[in-house]
Amino acid sequence: MSKREKNVSPKRKNRFGDRKDAWLLRDQDGLHILMPFMYPKKCDNEAFIREQIDLTAINKYLEKKNSSNPHPEFPYKVFQVIVAAFAKAVYLRPKMNQFVRGQRLWARKEFSEAFMVKRQFTDSAKEGVAFLTFPQEGQHYCPMEFVHEKLFKIVYPIKQGKGDSISNSIDILTKFPHWVVRIFMAILNWLDFHGRVPASLMKGDPSYSSIFLTNLGSIKLNAGYHHLSERGSNSIFVTVGEYHQAPFYDEKGNVEMRQVLDMGITLDERIADGYYYSKTIKLLKYLLANPELLDEDVSCEVNYE
Repeated sequence: MSKREKNVSPKRKNRFGDRKDAWLLRDQDGLHILMPFMYPKKCDNEAFIREQIDLTAINKYLEKKNSSNPHPEFPYKVFQVIVAAFAKAVYLRPKMNQFVRGQRLWARKEFSEAFMVKRQFTDSAKEGVAFLTFPQEGQHYCPMEFVHEKLFKIVYPIKQGKGDSISNSIDILTKFPHWVVRIFMAILNWLDFHGRVPASLMKGDPSYSSIFLTNLGSIKLNAGYHHLSERGSNSIFVTVGEYHQAPFYDEKGNVEMRQVLDMGITLDERIADGYYYSKTIKLLKYLLANPELLDEDVSCEVNYE
């Protein structure tokens, strides 16, 4: 049974040394205190796993959801189910919402997911950023409905050509001379390392999201490894691949072809140990195999073992 751990609950008071966006975890064991000093870069601590997701249950679930969709022009899709499943999995397994920065381990005050949105599937079309910040502990919500409603308000305008805040800020910055951009980025990187980036600059930046996703299947690519960025606090990168057929065997050796997709997950292994990571993936796969659980309150426990 999955129970939300109390030792990393967001319900706590700020103390000296905490960041705007995270609390410093002060009661770590010696190994976790030393690891950021021994391996200070994310690229030296990347763990990657590739999972195959059976879409049978998800397709049935989506057919039912779309039959009563209040926004038929914006249907429920597989990618939305994956975003919602990660939200519930991390709520119940909150150590996955930690990060290492400035050689210290931090617990985020909020959970967020971000991904890029292609306005049109053409070579010249621009991209926008969809950034979802989820309600904090104590606020009740249904992950699937929350994701669908939020994306309807965020993605639909981007598809219509409207810009997002982070893309607009980047467009303004790049109009300055090259040397000005270099100085600005040098200052920003120093502030980033010390946890002093202004909240206005972190807001909507996927480098500060809990999970950064990319829907490669939408551009007809398979899922695979994607690196983590040293900048920012993002510690989990997810790639979602194209749908394809794969064989499934029963206990008698009979084979059945099913629609599946591959999903690649890269994370900073300093945020939690391998056992914790393994159980989180097991919970995530259980939620995707039983997507109706995403219609329940995010705090509802799940029997997945």
